[in-house]
Amino acid sequence: MESPKKPLVFAYYVTGHGFGHATRVVEVVRNLIQVGHDVHVVTAAPDYVFTTEIQSPRLFIRKVLLDCGAVQADALTVDRLASLEKYVQTAVVPRASILATEIEWLKYIKADLVVSDVVPVACRAAADAGIRSVCVSNFSWDFIYAEYVMVTGYHSRNIVLQIAEDYSHSEFLIRLPGYCPMPAFRDTVDVPLVVRRLHKNRAEVRKELGIKEDVKILIYNFGGQPAGWKIKKEYLPDGWICLVCGASEGQELPENFMKLPKDVYTPDVIAASDCMIGKIGYGTASEALAYKVPFIFIRRDYFNEEPFVRNMLERFQCGVEMIRRDLLTGHWTPYIERAVTLKPCYEAGTNGGEVAAKILQDTAFGKDHAPSKLSGPRRLRDAIVLGYQLQRVPGKDIAVPEWYTHAQNELNIRTPSPDNNVILSSSFTKEFEDLEILHGDHHGLSDTIAFLKNLTELHDLNNPGNRSMQHSREQLAAAALFNWEDEIFVARAPGRLDVMGGIADYSGSLVLQMPTREACHVAIQRNHPSKHKLWKHTQARQHTKERGPIPVLQIVSFGSELSNRAPTFDMDLYDFMDGEQPISYEKAYQYFAANPSQKWAAYIAGTILVLMTELGVRFEDSISILVISGVPEGKGVSSSAAIEVATMSAVAASHGLDIAPRDLALLCQKVENHVVGAPCGVMDQMASACGESNKLLAMVCQPAEVLGLVDIPPHIRFWGIDSGIRHSVGRADYGSVRIGAFMGRKIIKSMASECLKSLLSNNTTSQPVNGVNSCEMEGNGMNLLENEASLDYLCNLSPHRYEASYVNRLPEILHGNDFAENYVHHDDSVTVIDKKHNYAVRAPTRHPIYENFRVKAFKGLLSAASSDDQLSALGELMYQCHYSYSACGLGSHGTDKLVELVQEIQHGKLSKFENGTLYGAKITGGGSGGTVCVIGRNRLRSSEQILKIQQKYKAATGFLPFVFEGSSPGAGKFGYLKIRLRSGSQLK
Repeated sequence: MESPKKPLVFAYYVTGHGFGHATRVVEVVRNLIQVGHDVHVVTAAPDYVFTTEIQSPRLFIRKVLLDCGAVQADALTVDRLASLEKYVQTAVVPRASILATEIEWLKYIKADLVVSDVVPVACRAAADAGIRSVCVSNFSWDFIYAEYVMVTGYHSRNIVLQIAEDYSHSEFLIRLPGYCPMPAFRDTVDVPLVVRRLHKNRAEVRKELGIKEDVKILIYNFGGQPAGWKIKKEYLPDGWICLVCGASEGQELPENFMKLPKDVYTPDVIAASDCMIGKIGYGTASEALAYKVPFIFIRRDYFNEEPFVRNMLERFQCGVEMIRRDLLTGHWTPYIERAVTLKPCYEAGTNGGEVAAKILQDTAFGKDHAPSKLSGPRRLRDAIVLGYQLQRVPGKDIAVPEWYTHAQNELNIRTPSPDNNVILSSSFTKEFEDLEILHGDHHGLSDTIAFLKNLTELHDLNNPGNRSMQHSREQLAAAALFNWEDEIFVARAPGRLDVMGGIADYSGSLVLQMPTREACHVAIQRNHPSKHKLWKHTQARQHTKERGPIPVLQIVSFGSELSNRAPTFDMDLYDFMDGEQPISYEKAYQYFAANPSQKWAAYIAGTILVLMTELGVRFEDSISILVISGVPEGKGVSSSAAIEVATMSAVAASHGLDIAPRDLALLCQKVENHVVGAPCGVMDQMASACGESNKLLAMVCQPAEVLGLVDIPPHIRFWGIDSGIRHSVGRADYGSVRIGAFMGRKIIKSMASECLKSLLSNNTTSQPVNGVNSCEMEGNGMNLLENEASLDYLCNLSPHRYEASYVNRLPEILHGNDFAENYVHHDDSVTVIDKKHNYAVRAPTRHPIYENFRVKAFKGLLSAASSDDQLSALGELMYQCHYSYSACGLGSHGTDKLVELVQEIQHGKLSKFENGTLYGAKITGGGSGGTVCVIGRNRLRSSEQILKIQQKYKAATGFLPFVFEGSSPGAGKFGYLKIRLRSGSQLK
């Protein structure tokens, strides 16, 4: 966080329930104080919880108890009746005096913002004092207490209603992962885990405690509440020691148990431990996830937060549940042995304290953080769950709708590759027990074999008896998508690694592209509308149509839980018609842009509209499409092109359309340019459609002339390393650079045209045109000027002509309005000039002219004799390309760091001694993040150096980059599969 213009005053209320709320508040408060704000913490927690981490005169602690949370007889036993009775005594009876006191105090300290975790009355007091308020939590007390009112009678419901009414005065909720339904809040903003930072490493903690490295540590942690149970030496396996938090002073412990001080800084101890045992709570669960410490947890009855936190722990392979009886009787060893085999895999953000503090600061300064328009439906779903809790029969386990069994909207989770989590399982046999391949071949591709196996498992899942709570929404939707007894068509299209060419494609450059090993698979089935399996809401829509069943498009896309989008999409295909003609691309763009959570469907459904518009295809049957892509999104390796090409290939195969790979790529570019609205060139789709494994596709983008396939010499290898910085060709940077290049072309054409006119009229006294005397160009020859006056692609202008006649005459920067007044239009159909915007012109114009020359040289050098000079020259061309991107404004800190790490290895003493392994690197695709392409010798040492770069980058940035390695055939080479389930399998 940057230091603010002026210090603010925050009043931060902390619930009186346990230590978990106080410990996470510490991290948010620390970030607020760090940038110069004053924070008044209202809490009943001990001072050391805050002062151990924060020593600042800007921290003020006010010891007041305004709510009581859940009353517990011990660390695991919740007394529901006592909880409500104490809440009445603490917060309901003295409510009027509490409000009066808090309003007066808030005005006295001149609070700019009230923050509550999650004290209900604080929100009402803030509203009455005229101060904005925000809550920060993963649960709210109306949801927790909804369980308790069932044992106390109907009259107690007023407590829940009053709490919900208090919360409704909060402007919004900063919602933490592992959250419960919280319908009282008007809006929510999701943040990563709030986790306290570490002060000491594992070795330092062990040294201070006198524990040797070969001894295993179990931390016994029940959230600051003394457990008090009798503990025996034999509870632990041999070679283990247990560190006990919250032990009473008089409690005696066996020799293999160690009592920790009350004010011990538990995050350090947790991170130094091999395993943790305790109750489920946000604080312990978040720190177990963050520091990848297996957590043996014991349930608390009647605490409705637990199912959601438990799901989060189990989802990331961090939790083992222990039966309470085994905890008390000492049968710990089996659980410990099971826990240490876990591999906790939480990789999402743990900087929720910083993120939340920034949101709070911005809100206090007046920024509006009201988020998603979907908050209405979301709150309705939350309210349904709350209703279940209010109406449920006492004594039954908590039961919530299926869509709450999976954590939602987690931040910074990577999309897995098809041979990892998305594909359920794989088999490398040529024949499948349940599947018959009627046409085509899987080519021995492991991801295709896994995809086919996945289809058989989805078919099995179509039987309700095979379903479980572990299956995601998208899996269940996919299982119900097809008529499994009918034919299904499958297509495959890879991503691409941009070896050379990049953004110069839209200027007509030669490009060299390698298909990636990672690919997208699409399964498609067409059916007569009367036979098509419809989702219930689609059926309801059909019943409103007077003309009977109409063709419908239904799509399921895997990976929705790993990104913020809906997993399904459906539409009537007649929505693509305007009378007897297809709707315009502009209308289609608006159609998909209207719902951000389903905008992804434009890449898939757009292929159908383009076929209708460009080829006159009419779709009378309904269509079902399943998309599973292993090409990571936002990495600059053309995940969108892979989806478009795979989808259109599958649509074409299922409808008997014979479209050549080149033509299919051009059609897919129209999808991206006009339906999606991304101004990309054509090389991505061409590489995905026309590429071949372990070869570079050489193509001149004018618009898409394939020169052939270039063999990658056996001594050369290419890798892609993801920077972790999300790339998007829809970003303003990419579009602005493209506009600048087209502006430059238009200006060059204008200068050449004016000079040509001058020569033709023999008018040697003509006035300067655009600051250039046309006579200065007379010696260049009529033919050159004629070509340049009609320049169709920038790359057709040679570097020496650019340097001789135009480089110094092009403006560095040009205002959009000034360009429009002088040149009217920049002649690019997929971008629009903002007349209020300044555009760089010279650098974006220069880049494709020189890039085209670099790519030609690169292609020629690939066929040269193997030598260090060859590799060094290839690497130098890549470096030049990289820095030219940066000059255009399309670089990023992450990609620059990766290139720097390659250079460190290339120029290091060890590399020179060993005759070198890596020789060059460059940013790829549209730039502004994404992936870096690296060239090196095809040897084991090079792969080791790539892994070293991967680890160094993680050490520098905290992000472990994905490495792209290997290649696979393009969609044209793959063809398509026509499959059908064998008759016996249909009876399962």
